[in-house]
Amino acid sequence: MNPALSIVGRDAALPHGAPIRHGGGLDAARRRFPSAPEPWIDLSTGVSPRAYPLPAIAPEAWTRLPDENALALLEAAAAKAYRAPTRIEVVAGAGTQAFIQCLPRLFPARRVATLGFTYAEHAASWRASGARASVAATLDELEELEAAIVVNPNNPDGRLVPPECLVELARRMAPRGGVLIVDEAFVDFTPEASVAPAAGDNLIVLRSFGKAYGLPGARLGFALCESTVAARLREALGPWSVSGPALVVGAAALADGVWLEGNAALLECSARRLDALLAAAGFAIIGGAGLFRLAQHDDAANWFERLCLAGILTRRFAERPKWLRFGLPAAPQDWERLALALGLRPDVRG
Repeated sequence: MNPALSIVGRDAALPHGAPIRHGGGLDAARRRFPSAPEPWIDLSTGVSPRAYPLPAIAPEAWTRLPDENALALLEAAAAKAYRAPTRIEVVAGAGTQAFIQCLPRLFPARRVATLGFTYAEHAASWRASGARASVAATLDELEELEAAIVVNPNNPDGRLVPPECLVELARRMAPRGGVLIVDEAFVDFTPEASVAPAAGDNLIVLRSFGKAYGLPGARLGFALCESTVAARLREALGPWSVSGPALVVGAAALADGVWLEGNAALLECSARRLDALLAAAGFAIIGGAGLFRLAQHDDAANWFERLCLAGILTRRFAERPKWLRFGLPAAPQDWERLALALGLRPDVRG
């Protein structure tokens, strides 16, 4: 067995009971490639390489239980940032993953599907609740299901479904009691594609904080939903589901639209530069979103291992052996190391 395969991530629906692995996992990479140079460059996760500058955090945020008023301020900031309608609620939790695991326990759905090859945790969580989770190729196939999940933009290929199509799908599912969950973890840099302004009724929208703001360790995410679902989610999450420091950081960052807009422009330039590097190395760019690029190569397995040996971790997919997903490098030396590992001059640019 190729030693690289043990740290391969899987972003597709897997058989019931199969382990779900993700980007990251540098500890496993170090064990498999002990001679790789340090520090490792982790390009396996779709996280902004430019983090939001941390605001001052009062000692009380660490020494006291999280404050309800601070939680309310955070959720209000999220509602404004995401353009949520006033008739719905915004629920904060410890990352989008908390909601992915809670929602199947709140709905008695047994016929569930995700749209296409996508983030595997959705299907895994519904299967764990006893549902039959399948993969749909088109939106029309989702209409008669009890629960449908669309990741938009999609992970890993960046597919975008027009928001009006998603709103219409939710409308068609409503008479049968169906619920549509739209995971918008990567939509921050394409806000026009968000269905957050239409959330409510049977349309639940999930938003991630850590990816766009480069702070995944904050473990912060949101669900936009109608009040009955919000109450059940809050009960399922329990008290103090968001840490005191995360409340402070999240509220400050979500209110800073200027920073997010500036970061989007910088990351767009980085994405173009990464496309040029990969194309020069013989990869075909087949998709991506603002924080990652999906590339294809007939020899992707060997490229994955070669990059690991150079201390660079990318995202591989067991179900698509010709694919590699690349996050955006951060520092100039990271770009230089990636170019050299790809067999290119360090100054190759887009």
